[in-house]
Amino acid sequence: MSVDTSGVLELQVIALRQESDGVLSVELADPGRRLLPAWEPGAHIDLGLPDSMRQYSLIGDPAQRHIYRIAVLREPDSSGGSRYVHELLRPGELVEVGGPRNHFRLADARRYLLIAGGIGITPLLPMIQRLEADGQDWRLLYGGRSRRSMAFLPTLAAYGEKVAIQPFDEVGHLDLAAALGEPVEDTAVYCCGPAGLIDAVEQRCVDWPPGTLHVERFSAQPRSDEDLQDFELVLARRDRRLSVPAESSALDVLEAAGVPVASACRDGVCGSCETRVLGGVPLHRDSLTEPGRTDVMMPCVSRARTPELVLDL
Repeated sequence: MSVDTSGVLELQVIALRQESDGVLSVELADPGRRLLPAWEPGAHIDLGLPDSMRQYSLIGDPAQRHIYRIAVLREPDSSGGSRYVHELLRPGELVEVGGPRNHFRLADARRYLLIAGGIGITPLLPMIQRLEADGQDWRLLYGGRSRRSMAFLPTLAAYGEKVAIQPFDEVGHLDLAAALGEPVEDTAVYCCGPAGLIDAVEQRCVDWPPGTLHVERFSAQPRSDEDLQDFELVLARRDRRLSVPAESSALDVLEAAGVPVASACRDGVCGSCETRVLGGVPLHRDSLTEPGRTDVMMPCVSRARTPELVLDL
């Protein structure tokens, strides 16, 4: 018997483990030890904490359906989420969990280059396990402040020369010029880490074939709120029309009108509010959706390029 996937799950903390300086892993299970919803490498969950909802990549084995495992970085400037996990969360406690959701799936390719910075290693761990099990051609470039701060090094050591560990205090910045110097056909590049690393990898991949690069950001990209325009939402299943003023988000307007839409981060990074678009052209301002897509939008931050959007709501 599996847990209902239609809503938020209430899971129990069953183990905590220090993985490096500043990184704590958390294992979660259903109190009745029932099966949890299935997931694939690249997926994340929403972890409900006092006064906040945070997104964390799943780092365990997808085949182990009784446990979700995540890793949480202790942020010096934490607004409460990571500090609560590190200082107050303890085994036996119950927490609310949403998801899993996946906007960072493994694509089909002949070879894979994985690039991680710091806690950005987390979504790549299950990918490595899957690629190795499938006999794929892959390698990992992993950077961090120091070896003491870099989590899961003992696990990665088992993969030998496929993994290049490059702590900043030993070798400086990751050698992206060597890793991404010349475009290689049929290669998938996956990158997760600080915004500066992702931006640098994006610049290096400009001349690579379209669709090569896949990134996951932990924080929203800078967005300008200048020149935002009013637009209309047409709710196809409700036969309703709502006006979205320039100073409000589509999600705010939907919630004010009593239209239920799932939401967690409200900043365009988790994907929980993804909504199907039936007509019109969305203006994507989130960190997940490919610019050319017209079939979905994230109403928490995204808007419209056309006077109206028809939503499957």
